[in-house]
Amino acid sequence: MRIANVLRQLAFVPLVLIACNSRAVLAQTPSPMQEWQYSGGIILARLFQPDLPKWRTVLGGACEVQHVYDGAHAYRVSGGPVINIHYRDVAFFAVGEGLGYNFLRGDHYQAGLGVTYDLGRKEKDDLTNLRGIGDISAAPVGRLYGSWVLSRKFPLILRVDARQFMGGAQGLVGDAAVYLPLPGSSKTFVMFAGPSITMATHHYLQTLYGVTATQAAASGHPVYEIPHAGTSAAGVGFSATKFLTAHWLLNLDAAISQVRGSPAHSPLVERRTQRGLALSIDYHWQ
Repeated sequence: MRIANVLRQLAFVPLVLIACNSRAVLAQTPSPMQEWQYSGGIILARLFQPDLPKWRTVLGGACEVQHVYDGAHAYRVSGGPVINIHYRDVAFFAVGEGLGYNFLRGDHYQAGLGVTYDLGRKEKDDLTNLRGIGDISAAPVGRLYGSWVLSRKFPLILRVDARQFMGGAQGLVGDAAVYLPLPGSSKTFVMFAGPSITMATHHYLQTLYGVTATQAAASGHPVYEIPHAGTSAAGVGFSATKFLTAHWLLNLDAAISQVRGSPAHSPLVERRTQRGLALSIDYHWQ
């Protein structure tokens, strides 16, 4: 009940804001962050505040530490803008989520369609390991997503997301996750945590983790074939938002993810376990 009381007062604020360096979590572009972390808490807005404001806008700046590509050993620091604009619970634009429209809307559920982008993968990101593998080009990504909240008294959130790459990796990727607000949250400090699992089609997995005979000859890596579609990763995320004032927010996202299944044995994967940390300071108004 304590969590429900806190969320009743805070639900009008988008609680998870990180969208660093114009990177789309909805892409193969590396990120151990869980898909739900880019929209965490938004589904609770209507549940705890049925009369939503017409506009909710968040702008800010962020920095992030994460691996240079999925399975890489090396990490890098990057930074960029936070842009998060919601029109009631109908439509949104955000750096991390792209452009979306919720065609199903209710107190406990939400489903929608959207479009975002994938930045691809470049050999130059890690020439030691990727030389001869070739680039994966940037591409638009269509997505279908849905969220459902269990109840006000126990606001556990279930979320599913499917993304079709229209170019680049040219495959289908899906996530399933559960997350919830944590005990210890208050009027000025809100926390979420939860696990997620990622699955993908054979073509997508082969493009990212496979090594063809031509690539093997150019790179020195052995030939590696992904046998079928399946699980590609599993992880857990933690998000915390501190309300510094009525309008200024400090947001932290942390996550750990592990490459799973056939991709875990790819010669391109130097480290199976990946970690990420992102921090932003933001200003919101409505």
